[in-house]
Amino acid sequence: MTDLEVRRPKFDFTEDVPWEWNPLNPAFSFFMNATSIIAICFEQMIVAAVQEAKPLITDPEVAVEATAFLRQEAQHSSTHRKHVAALIKRYPGLQETFDNAVASYDEVTATRSLQFRLAYIADLEATFTPSFKLMLDNEETLFRPGDDRVASLLMWHFVEEVEHRSSALMIYDAAVGKPWYRIRALPAVVKHLMSVIAIVADGVNAHVPEADRKVDARTLLPTFGLRQTLQQKIAFGKWRSTSTTPSAYSSVPRKEVLVAVGRVLLSQTPFHNPAHDPLPEFADRWFERWDRGGDVTRWYTGELAG
Repeated sequence: MTDLEVRRPKFDFTEDVPWEWNPLNPAFSFFMNATSIIAICFEQMIVAAVQEAKPLITDPEVAVEATAFLRQEAQHSSTHRKHVAALIKRYPGLQETFDNAVASYDEVTATRSLQFRLAYIADLEATFTPSFKLMLDNEETLFRPGDDRVASLLMWHFVEEVEHRSSALMIYDAAVGKPWYRIRALPAVVKHLMSVIAIVADGVNAHVPEADRKVDARTLLPTFGLRQTLQQKIAFGKWRSTSTTPSAYSSVPRKEVLVAVGRVLLSQTPFHNPAHDPLPEFADRWFERWDRGGDVTRWYTGELAG
């Protein structure tokens, strides 16, 4: 048995979708658009790796969990494709960026061992609950002011990531079972993820006009953010403050951000169990609305949205 439910909400992205879908937060808008692109590539790798790992899973409960996990991830990927297709329709050059990001993950699938790919999946999935808890705990400022279609897509995805927070580690343990290998694989995982982020950032800078995106897409890269901060604080040999574009989390209490960062770091320790992570209260509200038949595709404006 598994507690995972495969849901198929019908999101509609046939009408124009703005790049800056949350006009109050252009940095968060860009961050989530990039997340849509990368989610498709990553989840495509998940499906291939878990399908390959299935014959190695002897525990019937883990096998059932793996199937439900795959079905949820496949549904996420297909729905994010609708969002990304709408962005590409508006900015056709992004097709090349998307294709390059997909190719990078396809190369991992083709050239890296199953052990590495399952470690990659378990490592990255472990970061999701603390990261998405931070976002969902602050949905009033991060999502509510934006385009309801995009916000609702992201919130659906994130609550289901929280729901299957333990699945990737269960599969890794059943098929590989080497807790310390995940840590050894982590530098290569981070290196590859940063290379994909660079592909997306460079593509967005090239194909989405600055007037629409409002931020330099390279701000997604940690090294760029650090370098920019130092350049802004050091001028003519003196430290000084300068005005900058607000960060994606400028509306979020700093303490909550620091707590989330700490929990992300803890998620990479060898014996971390995602099942023990604190969960966002919003997830319960989302599941309750889904269960009573409310509209989750337009969370703030749809029928039974109260």
